[in-house]
Amino acid sequence: MTTTTPTPPARSRVRRFLADLAGTPFGLAVLACLALAGWALWSGGILDTPMARQVRNSSVYAAPGVELDRTAAERIIGNRRLVVLMTAPGTDLAAACKEVRLATKSTLVLAMSPDGDDWDTYGCARFSSGDETKDFGRAMVAETTIGRGTDGFVDRPLEALKVIVVNYDRLVKAGIVPDGARTISPSLPRFLLAGAAVLGVVAGATTLYLGGRRAGRLAAVRRARRDERTDDRSALSAATAGLAQQLIDLDQTYARIGRTPRSGRDHQFLDRYRTLTTEYVALLDDLAPTAGDAATVVRLRERVDGLSRRAAELADRFTGPATARRPTAD
Repeated sequence: MTTTTPTPPARSRVRRFLADLAGTPFGLAVLACLALAGWALWSGGILDTPMARQVRNSSVYAAPGVELDRTAAERIIGNRRLVVLMTAPGTDLAAACKEVRLATKSTLVLAMSPDGDDWDTYGCARFSSGDETKDFGRAMVAETTIGRGTDGFVDRPLEALKVIVVNYDRLVKAGIVPDGARTISPSLPRFLLAGAAVLGVVAGATTLYLGGRRAGRLAAVRRARRDERTDDRSALSAATAGLAQQLIDLDQTYARIGRTPRSGRDHQFLDRYRTLTTEYVALLDDLAPTAGDAATVVRLRERVDGLSRRAAELADRFTGPATARRPTAD
């Protein structure tokens, strides 16, 4: 009877995968990047509604069906800390204010919708000075004052905006609303991501620079070694040519003695000369692939020098010092 191992549930597999991932520096870096990216997306408004997305970078929102020259409306409000939501009739204005809460920090928001011949308004102040009591009182005054005087301009929204701006300026002069311009800047995670991107570029450029320098040094070392091997092979070729000349000089003596050897000394020369030429032929076979490494070139050079010394000794002993002298090779 065979037994089968039960498959772990998907939740357990995910938990095990995250545990394994968090157990390595690379995994921790990946999780940190994912958390930062999620934070950036959330604070950047990826979950924003169309209304919140609009007022995150603008001071006016006009719902579909509301006839409003947005360019002129933006020019009227300017850079004041004021956001106006012109919604469709019957809109829940309190819910609209709550909907844009994250996108309108440190501003005074006025949500308004046509209600017959009047505007239905709802204000919400997003200012905070750290004193909850004062903030509550100022918010009440600002929220109830900002929409006054707009009822006669339901058909002229730009004129209504001008009245709202006048009310806002009065609140600023009275110290109810803090003075200053509205600044629209990227969220902190976006700055962090931008900084990480800059650091990544700098680190990448530095890595490429250092890698290029290292590659250049390695290439210079390889070239120097290649030139050195080339010089060694050139010296080997010169030494081999000198050895060949020694053997040519000895060949004259070999031809003379080889016809009529008369003594044991002649036979000794013939034997040593034949051994020398045999080893020379074997050396030529090994010299054919001269593209060997430095150790091979050095070993062949030692063999050439050894044969050259023996050829010089043979010439000095049997033909005199003037014949088959050992050449000097660098």
